[in-house]
Amino acid sequence: MNYKIFDQHGLNFLTITLVDWIDLFTRQAYCKIIIDSLAFCQKEKGLNIHAFVIMPSHLHLILQTDNPKGLSHIIQRFKSYTAKAILRYINDYSKIESRRSWLLRRFEFNAAKNKRNSKYQVWQKDNHPIILYSPRAIRINLNYIHNNPVNAGFVNKPEYFRLSSASNYRYGKGLLKVSILEDIGFDIGYIYLGS
Repeated sequence: MNYKIFDQHGLNFLTITLVDWIDLFTRQAYCKIIIDSLAFCQKEKGLNIHAFVIMPSHLHLILQTDNPKGLSHIIQRFKSYTAKAILRYINDYSKIESRRSWLLRRFEFNAAKNKRNSKYQVWQKDNHPIILYSPRAIRINLNYIHNNPVNAGFVNKPEYFRLSSASNYRYGKGLLKVSILEDIGFDIGYIYLGS
């Protein structure tokens, strides 16, 4: 199925997934690529990040932008750059990456299924966007993002998961600067973090 971002400047929930749901983000080096790239998109592309979580095989984000080219353009650039950076790391640090051959075979196999790809495909094509048009939709998706690591059994409380914006909502700081969604008709700290 081909999902499209219909409101390029509206508030969108996105899921960006690695091909074959590969557990790549269990290694810090790959997580750093994602964090650094998101920070670059904030600074240089006008990406506004409201919430995020980096799970082993995928990212969940609540985003919007005022960039005239729209959110799809930024996400396409983000995925292209991070795919190249991930492949570069796999090749440059092959002695560190024990799964090098297997990863490259999976990325090559997935690329062969799509005519538009080069030799490797790292990310699935679709981003499964959901436009967030109401306070209830925002609350549900923020809850989902922040509780994902808890539900996966990684941590006991959302704010303990470092690769998430839950600590931004709880303590006011985290790995990335995010724009807190405060003005939606309820107390986010209580709703999301159980305090």
